[in-house]
Amino acid sequence: MSTLPDPRRPRLLDKVREALRLARYSRRTEEAYVAWIRRLIRFHPGRHPRDLGAPELTAFLTHLAVERHVAASTQNQALAAILFLYRRVLQLELPFLEDFTRATRPPRSPVVLERDEVRALLAEMRGVPLLVAKLMYGSGARLTEALQVRIKDLDLERSTLTIRGGKGGRDRVTVIPQALRDELRAHLETVRRQHDWDLRHGGGWVELPDALDRKLPNAGREWPWQWVFPATRTYVERETGQVRRHYLHESVIQREVKRAAARAQIPKRVTTHTLRHSFATHLLESGADIRTVQELLGHQDVSTTQIYTHVLKRGPGGVISPMDRL
Repeated sequence: MSTLPDPRRPRLLDKVREALRLARYSRRTEEAYVAWIRRLIRFHPGRHPRDLGAPELTAFLTHLAVERHVAASTQNQALAAILFLYRRVLQLELPFLEDFTRATRPPRSPVVLERDEVRALLAEMRGVPLLVAKLMYGSGARLTEALQVRIKDLDLERSTLTIRGGKGGRDRVTVIPQALRDELRAHLETVRRQHDWDLRHGGGWVELPDALDRKLPNAGREWPWQWVFPATRTYVERETGQVRRHYLHESVIQREVKRAAARAQIPKRVTTHTLRHSFATHLLESGADIRTVQELLGHQDVSTTQIYTHVLKRGPGGVISPMDRL
């Protein structure tokens, strides 16, 4: 007789997801960890991870670096996913992986746009992608942080933006440009009309963090919890049957920034993260204190922020060439 899996027993990847959510990892981290664990299982087909030892796990990590040529940060993320699987899900210690040499990423200077290049880039964008790009450059928010902003996290009177659950799960407050307040107000009026239409047609729901949908059953339809940049389409959440809107997908903004950079003929590799790099560098060039920039960016260590001092117009390390003093 063939043995079928017991439908009442949760599958391994379901256990991983549950453990990640209990540990309050972000949704993006959950997706990445599950993907790495799935790749590990496929790399050793027919074997349960519980039965793998040092040679098999080391072979997988080495394969990523030697054959797949993944970046150092990617290999380290795969290692973190494996350690989480064994420690938190399978309840097994892997002392041999403690000594596994983590890949080191060589320091690279960030790509920074000149102010004229920022103007040229923004001039080639339109609509919501333009507004998101302006908010990223004006506040230093990462792309996902900007797209996951909810109505309640915008304070246009005080020109502050609260980033919830940023990198490392930390909250922080950053600045909203004064020049952007009227544009944001006009945008919110459009979003409000769309939300009212959704409510009239049985929708208007959004996903809530930290199981708030159980604590506050109706909060998912309330205006303060709506996304500032909602998606154009709705979807039906399978478990509840709610008609929801997700926030705008990252690829929409990434694609528009790339196209705008090409149209503006900017001779640099421009991504959405370039706007964050430019925000930090231009603040430092204007005389902002590095500790203030650190807080606005949400860096845990000031050494992370110091990388921007190497791309200031004063030259490497802030040194002024003696030629400029002649």
